[in-house]
Amino acid sequence: MMLSDIFLAFDFGTKNIGVAVGQEITATANPLASLKTNSVLFWLQIENLFKEWYPKLVVVGLPFNMDGTEQFVTAKARIFANKINIRFNIKVELHDERLSTVEARSILFENKWYQCLNKRKIDSIAAAIILESWFKRTTKNNDNNIKYYY
Repeated sequence: MMLSDIFLAFDFGTKNIGVAVGQEITATANPLASLKTNSVLFWLQIENLFKEWYPKLVVVGLPFNMDGTEQFVTAKARIFANKINIRFNIKVELHDERLSTVEARSILFENKWYQCLNKRKIDSIAAAIILESWFKRTTKNNDNNIKYYY
């Protein structure tokens, strides 16, 4: 049996950061958790995710406005990605996350409408959407998307 490489994805936010895990064979991802950024356990929780999953690479969603311009959190997402790279000595890619939260809300609405109000659930589903979008982009070798390495 061939083992697949594991990837972690983060949907960056200033209050919560959604987390998802995925693997490359099926290019699918599953929501894991949403972490509170102001928690004293924040970095310990991320460290525990790395110890559990041993990812090959991390994908961090890079927020842009719909017209492609940067938001105030775009720089903060880059800083977060850099911290992941330095703390865990792992390759990090930034991936355009436009509309991932809208799509996550839509998925929740289709299945259980009342969960649309659960921001933390939305964040983890958005992280899965970001990772699956990254898988699609990398398998197509499309250079038109934004790609950053740390």
